[in-house]
Amino acid sequence: MRKIQEVLRLNHSCGCSIREISNSCEISRSTVSAYLHRAKASGLSWPLPEELSDACLEERLVPSAALPVTGTRFSPDFQKVHKELQSKKHVTLTLLW
Repeated sequence: MRKIQEVLRLNHSCGCSIREISNSCEISRSTVSAYLHRAKASGLSWPLPEELSDACLEERLVPSAALPVTGTRFSPDFQKVHKELQSKKHVTLTLLW
């Protein structure tokens, strides 16, 4: 579970710094900063509305997590790669990539 509510509480109620929040919640400072920035951008304030569940809060702050991943992944032609490696000198996988 993400510690979004705890980050928001510590920032708004206690006035803790990002470093203090990071140490308290055992998450990185960049994550704390990202949570606070996203909360500000989405218009959330402390205290959070009681009807706002953890899932809804996460969806508002991290909308990409709710979207399914689409698209295809590149898959090289391994036979062709093998043939290229065998046929030419000084050809590396990095060059072929």
